[in-house]
Amino acid sequence: MAHNYSAQWHRLIQRYLDEGGEWPTKTRDIAAWAIDNGHWRPQSSPADQCANEIAKALREDVIVDAQGRNVRAKHAVRTKQGVLWDDIRSASPDHMRMAFQQRRQGIVGDCRQLKTDLDSFNENYNTDRPIQMSFNFTEDLAELEASEDNGPPLAA
Repeated sequence: MAHNYSAQWHRLIQRYLDEGGEWPTKTRDIAAWAIDNGHWRPQSSPADQCANEIAKALREDVIVDAQGRNVRAKHAVRTKQGVLWDDIRSASPDHMRMAFQQRRQGIVGDCRQLKTDLDSFNENYNTDRPIQMSFNFTEDLAELEASEDNGPPLAA
């Protein structure tokens, strides 16, 4: 089903291009074209739309912890019953462990796709030196933590 759903969007994008749209483009431009030309209308219920907006707000809810760090306050866990949200200040360790594991799995999936895209570009389309990329984030995290500890950078 997800494959058919994705294919519908790809057909819509191709129709946009066939009818005069060009790359590069913005998703909002494609959306405006689709709505203006009657190719798309909302499919979800008001409750679904409201739930999506609430989930967005929950993802963006940030608090400052005792050490002065900006921390995401609400965390989701996908279960067979649906997505369950909890607050970091009152959630059980089991909920938080699962939430962190699921977020990490999402990051790994993003990195895997990035590597696939990078390898394909280098092998099929890149006429210059191959683009190299490290997927070890240890140094990146250390640098970010060090810069946060030192406060904002001084103006040049």
